[in-house]
Amino acid sequence: MKKKFLVMLLPLLVSTIGCANKETPTPSKNYFTLWNDCDSLRTLKAYVEDVTNKNSPNFIPVNERIATFDMDGTFIGELYPTYFEYNLLEYRGLDDPNYTNKDTSVVEAAQAIRDFVRDGVDLPDHFDMIHARAAAKAYSGMSLSEFDSYVKEYARKPANGFSGMTYGESFYKPMLEVFKYLEDYNFTNYVVSGSDRYICRALVDSIGIEPNRVIGMDVVIKASEQGDKDGVDYTMSSDEYLIRTDELIIKNLKTNKVKQISQEIGKIPVLSFGNSSGDCAMHNYCKSNTRKTEVFMLIADDYDDDHANETETNKRKTQWGEAKYNIISMHDDFKTIYGHSVTKTDFHFN
Repeated sequence: MKKKFLVMLLPLLVSTIGCANKETPTPSKNYFTLWNDCDSLRTLKAYVEDVTNKNSPNFIPVNERIATFDMDGTFIGELYPTYFEYNLLEYRGLDDPNYTNKDTSVVEAAQAIRDFVRDGVDLPDHFDMIHARAAAKAYSGMSLSEFDSYVKEYARKPANGFSGMTYGESFYKPMLEVFKYLEDYNFTNYVVSGSDRYICRALVDSIGIEPNRVIGMDVVIKASEQGDKDGVDYTMSSDEYLIRTDELIIKNLKTNKVKQISQEIGKIPVLSFGNSSGDCAMHNYCKSNTRKTEVFMLIADDYDDDHANETETNKRKTQWGEAKYNIISMHDDFKTIYGHSVTKTDFHFN
């Protein structure tokens, strides 16, 4: 009888041991080879070790370990010479030989970006919305697969202002270590960006972030033969595919990020990472969680290895300190940004 009982119990013990190992990774593993010993990293590690410890009063169950990450300027470059999606629209509106019958608003937005990056002309007020509406028109009619290929093809271009790196490779390498660390501690990582959702999906595909973990700016999507019919009045056939339209749904910034997190994730994050005022609402939403939380703002203060504005950086340091956000300093906390083989260069224009 005892032997039979042990045989029945063995699978349960194996399962339990497996879960325990997954719950707590090997302590000796060095996740952070590209970080210096710093306050921000110590805070992150202490937090994770606390909330994943079943004996801690701050223990958070696996299904509530939600971490949200802004994209541009938080774990991927945004200063080459501006956001990836702005660079892409500039190319689309002014240089793409295959883009015909151009909408005037697309050309005007693309020219504003060019004037900004080349001549320092200020962007128009509320340019985030001007760009969003123009971008909706610029790629309208493309299938989702065509757009994905279009983004990835542009991402293979050398990143302006750097040597040894393409746009598609311009990840902050130390932040990729954070993704891996959190995944091993059973956090679910979401990208919550102001950039187009499908641009974000194309860029993060290479680092293994699943499409359903990406939230961003959205346009209306339709079936290829749907025309002007409403989706409730139209049945898509198996021969059709999905296409982008020129109708903007949402620009995913500030409180819109909170709205989208609530709608798509359905849970308040316990960790939040960002770099700008567009992320403050997301951070504050995270801090409203009754669970123990931490929020981090990354500061672009490495003027030797990245393109940054010292005045803007110092202003943000003050703001984030007053808001009691943890500050990640690219200069002080990272051993490298893009990798040791990448060097900063002057911007160049054709």
